[in-house]
Amino acid sequence: MPKVDVVDLNNQKVGEIELSDQVFGADVNEALLWEAVRHYQAGQRAGTAKTKTRAEVSGSGRKLWKQKGTGRARMGSIRSPVWRHGGTTHGPQPRDYSYKLPRKMQMGALRSALSVKLRDGELKVVSAFDLGDAKTRTVAAALKRLEAGRKVLVVENGENPNLALGSRNLPGVTLMPSREVHPYALLGHDRVLMSQAAALKLSEALQ
Repeated sequence: MPKVDVVDLNNQKVGEIELSDQVFGADVNEALLWEAVRHYQAGQRAGTAKTKTRAEVSGSGRKLWKQKGTGRARMGSIRSPVWRHGGTTHGPQPRDYSYKLPRKMQMGALRSALSVKLRDGELKVVSAFDLGDAKTRTVAAALKRLEAGRKVLVVENGENPNLALGSRNLPGVTLMPSREVHPYALLGHDRVLMSQAAALKLSEALQ
Protein backbone atom coordinates (compact mmCIF):
# COMPACT_ATOMS: atom_id res chain seq x y z
CA MET A 1 0.00 0.00 0.00
CA PRO A 2 1.50 3.38 -1.00
CA LYS A 3 2.37 5.70 1.85
CA VAL A 4 1.69 9.37 1.19
CA ASP A 5 2.87 12.35 3.20
CA VAL A 6 0.19 14.51 4.77
CA VAL A 7 0.89 18.25 4.93
CA ASP A 8 -0.88 21.18 6.54
CA LEU A 9 -1.79 24.47 4.90
CA ASN A 10 1.77 25.71 5.51
CA ASN A 11 3.11 22.80 3.44
CA GLN A 12 4.71 21.23 6.49
CA LYS A 13 4.58 17.46 6.90
CA VAL A 14 2.32 16.44 9.76
CA GLY A 15 2.01 12.70 9.15
CA GLU A 16 1.53 9.86 6.70
CA ILE A 17 -1.41 7.82 5.46
CA GLU A 18 -1.62 4.49 3.69
CA LEU A 19 -3.81 4.44 0.61
CA SER A 20 -5.24 1.47 -1.20
CA ASP A 21 -2.84 -0.07 -3.68
CA GLN A 22 -5.81 -1.03 -5.88
CA VAL A 23 -6.87 2.62 -6.17
CA PHE A 24 -3.70 4.73 -6.01
CA GLY A 25 -1.24 2.12 -7.25
CA ALA A 26 -3.21 0.46 -10.02
CA ASP A 27 -1.91 -0.35 -13.49
CA VAL A 28 -2.61 2.58 -15.79
CA ASN A 29 -4.98 1.72 -18.63
CA GLU A 30 -4.51 4.50 -21.17
CA ALA A 31 -7.25 3.19 -23.48
CA LEU A 32 -9.71 3.30 -20.59
CA LEU A 33 -8.66 6.85 -19.72
CA TRP A 34 -9.21 7.90 -23.33
CA GLU A 35 -12.67 6.37 -23.33
CA ALA A 36 -13.60 8.05 -20.03
CA VAL A 37 -12.51 11.46 -21.32
CA ARG A 38 -14.41 10.91 -24.57
CA HIS A 39 -17.50 9.89 -22.59
CA TYR A 40 -17.34 13.04 -20.43
CA GLN A 41 -16.81 15.39 -23.37
CA ALA A 42 -19.66 13.77 -25.32
CA GLY A 43 -21.97 14.45 -22.40
CA GLN A 44 -20.91 18.10 -22.33
CA ARG A 45 -21.76 18.75 -25.99
CA ALA A 46 -24.75 21.01 -26.50
CA GLY A 47 -25.90 19.25 -29.66
CA THR A 48 -27.76 22.35 -30.89
CA ALA A 49 -26.29 22.58 -34.40
CA LYS A 50 -29.07 22.70 -36.97
CA THR A 51 -29.60 23.49 -40.64
CA LYS A 52 -32.91 24.19 -42.36
CA THR A 53 -34.42 21.66 -44.70
CA ARG A 54 -36.37 22.59 -47.84
CA ALA A 55 -39.53 22.56 -45.74
CA GLU A 56 -38.16 25.24 -43.38
CA VAL A 57 -36.44 27.79 -45.63
CA SER A 58 -38.39 30.80 -46.84
CA GLY A 59 -39.56 30.94 -50.43
CA SER A 60 -42.58 30.43 -52.62
CA GLY A 61 -44.01 26.99 -53.16
CA ARG A 62 -45.23 27.62 -56.71
CA LYS A 63 -43.76 25.81 -59.65
CA LEU A 64 -41.23 28.08 -61.34
CA TRP A 65 -42.11 27.19 -64.94
CA LYS A 66 -44.13 24.58 -66.71
CA GLN A 67 -42.89 21.03 -66.78
CA LYS A 68 -42.32 20.74 -70.52
CA GLY A 69 -41.61 22.87 -73.53
CA THR A 70 -39.16 25.42 -72.14
CA GLY A 71 -35.95 23.54 -72.88
CA ARG A 72 -34.89 23.95 -69.27
CA ALA A 73 -34.57 21.28 -66.65
CA ARG A 74 -37.76 20.56 -64.79
CA MET A 75 -37.97 22.36 -61.44
CA GLY A 76 -40.74 22.25 -58.88
CA SER A 77 -39.65 24.68 -56.11
CA ILE A 78 -37.25 27.54 -55.46
CA ARG A 79 -36.52 25.93 -52.09
CA SER A 80 -34.85 22.92 -53.68
CA PRO A 81 -31.41 22.02 -52.23
CA VAL A 82 -29.80 22.39 -55.66
CA TRP A 83 -30.68 26.10 -55.70
CA ARG A 84 -28.95 28.96 -53.92
CA HIS A 85 -30.80 29.79 -50.69
CA GLY A 86 -32.48 26.42 -50.87
CA GLY A 87 -32.72 23.91 -48.06
CA THR A 88 -29.84 21.78 -46.82
CA THR A 89 -29.84 18.04 -47.38
CA HIS A 90 -28.59 15.73 -44.63
CA GLY A 91 -27.41 18.66 -42.51
CA PRO A 92 -26.90 18.51 -38.72
CA GLN A 93 -29.99 18.38 -36.52
CA PRO A 94 -30.29 18.77 -32.73
CA ARG A 95 -29.21 15.56 -31.02
CA ASP A 96 -27.90 14.14 -27.78
CA TYR A 97 -24.27 13.06 -28.04
CA SER A 98 -24.08 11.41 -24.61
CA TYR A 99 -23.85 7.65 -24.26
CA LYS A 100 -23.67 5.15 -21.42
CA LEU A 101 -20.31 3.98 -20.16
CA PRO A 102 -20.37 0.88 -17.93
CA ARG A 103 -19.77 1.64 -14.25
CA LYS A 104 -16.84 -0.78 -14.07
CA MET A 105 -15.11 1.13 -16.86
CA GLN A 106 -15.74 4.45 -15.12
CA MET A 107 -14.32 3.17 -11.84
CA GLY A 108 -11.34 1.63 -13.62
CA ALA A 109 -10.59 4.91 -15.39
CA LEU A 110 -10.81 6.81 -12.11
CA ARG A 111 -8.36 4.41 -10.46
CA SER A 112 -5.97 4.83 -13.39
CA ALA A 113 -6.20 8.64 -13.22
CA LEU A 114 -5.53 8.71 -9.47
CA SER A 115 -2.59 6.34 -9.91
CA VAL A 116 -1.12 8.54 -12.65
CA LYS A 117 -1.32 11.66 -10.50
CA LEU A 118 0.30 9.95 -7.52
CA ARG A 119 2.97 8.31 -9.67
CA ASP A 120 3.92 11.60 -11.31
CA GLY A 121 4.06 13.47 -8.00
CA GLU A 122 1.15 15.72 -8.93
CA LEU A 123 -1.10 14.70 -6.02
CA LYS A 124 -0.71 16.19 -2.55
CA VAL A 125 -2.71 15.22 0.53
CA VAL A 126 -3.62 18.04 2.91
CA SER A 127 -4.67 17.28 6.47
CA ALA A 128 -7.64 19.67 6.29
CA PHE A 129 -8.62 22.87 4.52
CA ASP A 130 -9.37 24.75 7.73
CA LEU A 131 -9.51 28.39 6.68
CA GLY A 132 -10.19 31.24 9.08
CA ASP A 133 -12.36 33.15 6.63
CA ALA A 134 -13.83 33.03 3.14
CA LYS A 135 -11.59 35.67 1.59
CA THR A 136 -10.08 35.00 -1.80
CA ARG A 137 -6.65 36.20 -0.73
CA THR A 138 -6.65 33.72 2.18
CA VAL A 139 -7.24 30.80 -0.18
CA ALA A 140 -4.74 32.17 -2.72
CA ALA A 141 -2.06 32.46 -0.03
CA ALA A 142 -2.71 28.90 1.14
CA LEU A 143 -2.49 27.54 -2.42
CA LYS A 144 0.74 29.44 -2.97
CA ARG A 145 2.29 27.89 0.15
CA LEU A 146 1.18 24.48 -1.08
CA GLU A 147 2.88 25.12 -4.45
CA ALA A 148 -0.38 24.44 -6.24
CA GLY A 149 0.64 25.95 -9.57
CA ARG A 150 -1.53 27.70 -12.13
CA LYS A 151 -4.12 24.97 -12.68
CA VAL A 152 -5.14 23.05 -9.59
CA LEU A 153 -7.99 20.72 -8.63
CA VAL A 154 -8.99 20.87 -4.96
CA VAL A 155 -10.88 17.81 -3.70
CA GLU A 156 -12.77 18.05 -0.41
CA ASN A 157 -14.78 15.31 1.27
CA GLY A 158 -17.68 17.39 2.57
CA GLU A 159 -18.94 20.94 2.36
CA ASN A 160 -16.46 23.67 3.16
CA PRO A 161 -18.16 27.09 2.77
CA ASN A 162 -15.00 29.12 3.37
CA LEU A 163 -13.08 27.16 0.74
CA ALA A 164 -15.96 27.32 -1.74
CA LEU A 165 -16.44 31.07 -1.42
CA GLY A 166 -12.74 31.89 -1.31
CA SER A 167 -11.76 29.81 -4.36
CA ARG A 168 -14.58 30.54 -6.78
CA ASN A 169 -12.98 33.71 -8.14
CA LEU A 170 -9.48 32.27 -8.51
CA PRO A 171 -8.62 31.49 -12.16
CA GLY A 172 -7.39 27.97 -12.74
CA VAL A 173 -8.73 26.67 -9.40
CA THR A 174 -11.50 24.06 -9.41
CA LEU A 175 -13.17 22.83 -6.23
CA MET A 176 -14.88 19.45 -6.40
CA PRO A 177 -16.35 17.10 -3.79
CA SER A 178 -14.86 13.62 -3.66
CA ARG A 179 -18.12 12.00 -4.81
CA GLU A 180 -18.00 13.95 -8.09
CA VAL A 181 -14.34 13.43 -9.03
CA HIS A 182 -13.89 12.07 -12.54
CA PRO A 183 -10.86 11.27 -14.74
CA TYR A 184 -11.39 14.30 -17.00
CA ALA A 185 -11.00 16.68 -14.06
CA LEU A 186 -7.95 14.87 -12.70
CA LEU A 187 -6.14 14.76 -16.03
CA GLY A 188 -7.10 18.32 -16.92
CA HIS A 189 -5.25 19.92 -13.99
CA ASP A 190 -1.53 20.18 -13.33
CA ARG A 191 -1.87 19.60 -9.59
CA VAL A 192 -4.40 17.86 -7.34
CA LEU A 193 -4.80 18.92 -3.70
CA MET A 194 -6.86 16.41 -1.77
CA SER A 195 -7.96 16.53 1.83
CA GLN A 196 -7.02 13.57 3.98
CA ALA A 197 -10.67 12.68 4.47
CA ALA A 198 -11.30 12.75 0.71
CA ALA A 199 -8.26 10.56 0.00
CA LEU A 200 -9.39 7.95 2.53
CA LYS A 201 -12.94 8.09 1.19
CA LEU A 202 -11.79 7.44 -2.40
CA SER A 203 -9.40 4.76 -1.21
CA GLU A 204 -12.29 2.87 0.38
CA ALA A 205 -14.99 3.53 -2.21
CA LEU A 206 -13.01 2.49 -5.31
CA GLN A 207 -11.63 -0.81 -4.06
